[in-house]
Amino acid sequence: MSGEYNLCIIKPNKSAFSETFVQAHIDGLAGNKKVLYGGAFPVYDDKGKTLIRSKLGLLSYLVQKKLFKRKKIQVRTKALTGYLLKEKIDVVLAEYGMVGASVTEACRLAQVPLIIHFHGADVYHRETIKEYAELYQEAFKYASAFIAVSAEMAETLKQIGAPADKIYNASCGVDTKAFPLLDISASKRDFLFVGRFVEKKSPASLVKAFKLVTEKYPDARLWMAGDGPLFNETKNLVNQLCLEDRITLTGVQTPVEIRDLMKRMRGFVQHSVTAKNGDKEGTPVTVLEASSSGLPVVSTRHAGIKEAVIDGVTGFLTDEYDISGMAEKIMELSASAALAVKLGLAGREHMINNYNVNLRLTLLDNIIQNSISSNKNK
Repeated sequence: MSGEYNLCIIKPNKSAFSETFVQAHIDGLAGNKKVLYGGAFPVYDDKGKTLIRSKLGLLSYLVQKKLFKRKKIQVRTKALTGYLLKEKIDVVLAEYGMVGASVTEACRLAQVPLIIHFHGADVYHRETIKEYAELYQEAFKYASAFIAVSAEMAETLKQIGAPADKIYNASCGVDTKAFPLLDISASKRDFLFVGRFVEKKSPASLVKAFKLVTEKYPDARLWMAGDGPLFNETKNLVNQLCLEDRITLTGVQTPVEIRDLMKRMRGFVQHSVTAKNGDKEGTPVTVLEASSSGLPVVSTRHAGIKEAVIDGVTGFLTDEYDISGMAEKIMELSASAALAVKLGLAGREHMINNYNVNLRLTLLDNIIQNSISSNKNK
């Protein structure tokens, strides 16, 4: 891949343990990279300094943002425009729709092509779509490409106004070397969930399903790694159902700790659902990592999971909130380590052929270079 261009990646958070997909772009994409961050509109440049240099400008920005809740703030747009021109940026990759929509005007003024990578809530969360409606429409007119992480998301983007010929279905990938095939042939009836404890992950549904599993297989165990607003509620449910000895809530784990946990597992489980506010998953990276490791996945027919998990081939899919259905599929894996191995091997192959991070980065790099070429030919 050619690295002869200046790429500016703009992301909302300085660091977030759950955003491994953003880090994969920062680490793996070609180009001379500058990374900006600090909310839907970047506050900080690649050196951690504020984009708005003057104290008066910063004060003006804060008043307009905090007091008047404005989405368009001239002083910060001017600061970003100046940065893009000063650093001779050839293309901007905005992580999340809100970020892309917010920086569209600065990219237009600097005449820099913009690529917006959507991930989940930025397409499905109804209040977010409503809040950024005007800016989204401006972004849809200006940006050169929109990345969706599932076929379902690509369709939703079309419905809210994104031009079909600029939409690419390219989910985040997985480093299949970092998550090598595990030998699960002698595994106990141990299962793993990794993710945030939020409504769209429905941790309560998983706990209730696992209760049914333990009634048939009292030695079955579940590890739930992560944290979030529903953590305490989930912990209370585990206690109410007398599952303290069967379900371990580990809290947030490092990538190394998660890989160590995976080594003892028979399968990966996740009960994703559509939240009341419309929010959905994109394509959960943890599902890809589990499949790459040769763990069969039991999940739901939800968003990008429907493409990442081939029902009956690399794992099992049930309907959202079908608790007994999920329990039955976990029990099938509990009954047969050989079945788990078979599904896991197919999952590993599916990841290598379709979700390998290098394939995804090559595709994204091609989109980036095409955007630069098209902009130069205008």
